[in-house]
Amino acid sequence: MNFNEIIGNNDVKNMLNKSLNNETVLHSYMFIGEQGIGKKIVATAFSKKILCENFSGNECNQCKSCLEFDSGNNPDFNIIEPDGKIIKIEQIREMQTKVYEKPVNSGKKIYIIDDADSMTKEAQNCLLKTLEEPPEYIVIILIVSNENKILTTIKSRCMKIHFKKINDEDIRKFLSINCGLENISENLLKICDGSIGKCLAVKDRLEDYKQIDTIFSNISESLTKVISSSEILYKNKDNVNEYLDYINVILYQLAKENKNNLSIDRGVFLTDKQLRELQSLSSVGSVEIYISKILDWQRTKGRRMRDPYATIKQWIEEDISKAKAKAKTVDRDERSLCDAELEEYERFALNYKFPDI
Repeated sequence: MNFNEIIGNNDVKNMLNKSLNNETVLHSYMFIGEQGIGKKIVATAFSKKILCENFSGNECNQCKSCLEFDSGNNPDFNIIEPDGKIIKIEQIREMQTKVYEKPVNSGKKIYIIDDADSMTKEAQNCLLKTLEEPPEYIVIILIVSNENKILTTIKSRCMKIHFKKINDEDIRKFLSINCGLENISENLLKICDGSIGKCLAVKDRLEDYKQIDTIFSNISESLTKVISSSEILYKNKDNVNEYLDYINVILYQLAKENKNNLSIDRGVFLTDKQLRELQSLSSVGSVEIYISKILDWQRTKGRRMRDPYATIKQWIEEDISKAKAKAKTVDRDERSLCDAELEEYERFALNYKFPDI
C-alpha cells in the first residue's frame, strides 16, 4: 500500500512527508499507539519512500529499490519481530553486526523493530548503544503499544510520534472498500474501537457477532440464564474476551435506551471499564475463567454471590502466586520480561478499588 493511501492519522503522514521533502529524516523514531491503528503499515510505507532512488514527493515504484521492496527482497530494509513473546538480546546483537554494513541500493538502511515493547531489559540496553552513535545512513523505527515498558534512555533518543484511533467515518470507508461491508452497526463500530486490526477480526467472525446481537438484543429472561445457555461463548473460548466485550457494548446501549426494562445483574457483569482492565491482565488470568467460576457458583448454590468482586480479587491473588512460581522455570531473558509484567499486574490487581455493590 502506498503511503498516501493509508487510512487515518493524516497529521502523522503529513509530518513524515514534510521530513522527506525537506531531507530531515531522523535516525530514530518511536511510533506509539494502540494495536491495529496503522503504526507498522505507516512505518513500512515510510521506509519505502525513504529508500526510493528516484524520490520526488512520492515513491517511483520503478527503481530497483522499489521493485525489491515490493517483492520483499530489499537488502536495505529489515524488520525485527518477537521470537515467541519477546525480542531477545541475541536479535539486537545480530542487528548490530549488520548495522555497520553500508546500504546496497539506497543512501539509507532501515530497521523496523515491531512490538519493541516486548524487548527484554538486556535487549533494550544493547540497542541503546546503536541509538547513541548510529551510522549516518541508519534509520530505526520502534513500533510500540505500551510506552511504559520502554527504558527512558531509549525514549529520550527517539522522536516520539503518537498515533490516534481511526475515526468511524474512515472505519466505515475501509470496511466498504476492502471488505465489502456496508451499513455496519453502531455496536460493531464501537467494538472496532478505531482499530483496523479489530475491524479485520470482526469481519472474520461477523456471523458470530450477528448471533450475539440476536441473543442479547431481545432479552426476556435473566442475564445469568442467557449467558449460561449461550453456546457461542463456550464453543469459541479463544475469542471469548472479545465476545464478552461486545455483549457489554450491547447491554450498555440497551440500558441507555431503557429497552425491555433491562436490569443488569451486577453480580455477573463487570462494568465496561472493569472488564477491559481484567481482560488486559490475561497474561496471568483470563476474565473468562473468573466469570465462568461465578456462574458455576451461582448455578450450584442457587443464589447470587454476595461479593463477586472480592472473590475475583482472591482468585487474582492465587493466580499471581502460581504465575510467580511458573516464572522461575523460564530462561533469563523471558524471566526479565515476565517479572516486569507480574509487577505491573500485581500493582494494579491488588490495589484496584472495586465499587460497592
